[in-house]
Amino acid sequence: MACLSDESWVSLPKMLSERLTLRGGDQIEEEELKKKSFVESKRTQYRIEKVFPFYALGISKPESDSVVDSGDPIADPIWDAVKEEAKLEAEKEPILSSFLYASIMSHDCLEQALGFVLANRLQNPTLLATQLMDIFFDVILHDTGIQRSIRLDMQAFKDRDPACLSYCSVLLYLKGYHSLQVHRVAHALWSQGRKVLALALQSRISEVFGVDIHPAAKIGEGILLDHGTGVVIGETAVVGNRVSLMHGVTLGGTGKEIGDRHPKVSDGALIGASATILGNIKIGKGAMVAAGSLVLKDVPPHSMVAGIPAKVIGYVDEQDPSLTMKHDATKDFFEHVADNFKDGRSTGGQGSGSGKK
Repeated sequence: MACLSDESWVSLPKMLSERLTLRGGDQIEEEELKKKSFVESKRTQYRIEKVFPFYALGISKPESDSVVDSGDPIADPIWDAVKEEAKLEAEKEPILSSFLYASIMSHDCLEQALGFVLANRLQNPTLLATQLMDIFFDVILHDTGIQRSIRLDMQAFKDRDPACLSYCSVLLYLKGYHSLQVHRVAHALWSQGRKVLALALQSRISEVFGVDIHPAAKIGEGILLDHGTGVVIGETAVVGNRVSLMHGVTLGGTGKEIGDRHPKVSDGALIGASATILGNIKIGKGAMVAAGSLVLKDVPPHSMVAGIPAKVIGYVDEQDPSLTMKHDATKDFFEHVADNFKDGRSTGGQGSGSGKK
């Protein structure tokens, strides 16, 4: 099966059921019990931790217990929102009803729906959708960190991307979110020593989404990859929590180093479009890197850097600029750039004159 037809989207649960019958009754029952136990336990965990939406906003503890307290001990607000939005969308656009049913409404939890969507986006003649679904669900089933992160990332996209219409649209359409979640699975496989499979997933992410993240790279939670196109993250790079990266961002090496050679981006940082950050350097907590900058040195916490090469041009007021997403520069910024430009031309003219003897 090279790809799934429209009918396959609707009948995939039946296909999986038929395929599982070949494995034997005992194994089927064991897998079903694991899945049922997984769904119930994870929902209880999310209810206790109150994941939605406090952690996604960078708040360590909620001020009130009543904000998301529905009285249901197994509530999963993110998944509930996704299902409700899918129902409404199916009513508005009947042509998408079968797609929405197969992708969301036919599943028991967010993990299953996500695995289905990712598998169908990444499948090819040699990596079948059903095989990929098995891989994704098996990894997520045993990794509570990924279970938490897929929700915090979804909340990040919903909160920070003004073009994001709903949680449902994040799950179904945003390739920045998709590439990030496949990376999480690939990173888990890499950590388990299954490096060939991890690299295969990296290759598919690059081909399908235009995002190249090495499976060994460490990425925190509550991450926004806005658009995602052209993002490159190297093997030893580390990205903290609540970080926002625009399209075209590169976290790469200088080509002169071996071993630990990629940037470390601290919590709450905002990295502008097409910014290039090279070498084993640190981007401080809550720092902002302007679009198009070339960063070759450490960036102090809560500072704003810009230019080629990047220099500190000021400091930001926000604790986590990644959450406010304010890219607009102030009047002082433009005056600073203009003054530097004039000084550079003047100095450059003198330098070239004095160099010729």
